[in-house]
Amino acid sequence: MKKLYRSHNKIIAGVCSGIAEYFEIDPTVVRLGFVLFSVAGGSGILAYIIAAVIMPEKPEDFSE
Repeated sequence: MKKLYRSHNKIIAGVCSGIAEYFEIDPTVVRLGFVLFSVAGGSGILAYIIAAVIMPEKPEDFSE
């Protein structure tokens, strides 16, 4: 069973990398999506902050 975690491969808080790992896509695509939502009204910033608070960080000994 897959779980959504913040990644250790992080730029700010690891949210975009964690989402990209979960959906098995490139983190750059997720980061661009957050930037587009941020520019188009600021909802991306709010979503990122909420995700950074809610998503747990990936454990060090985690293996899929």
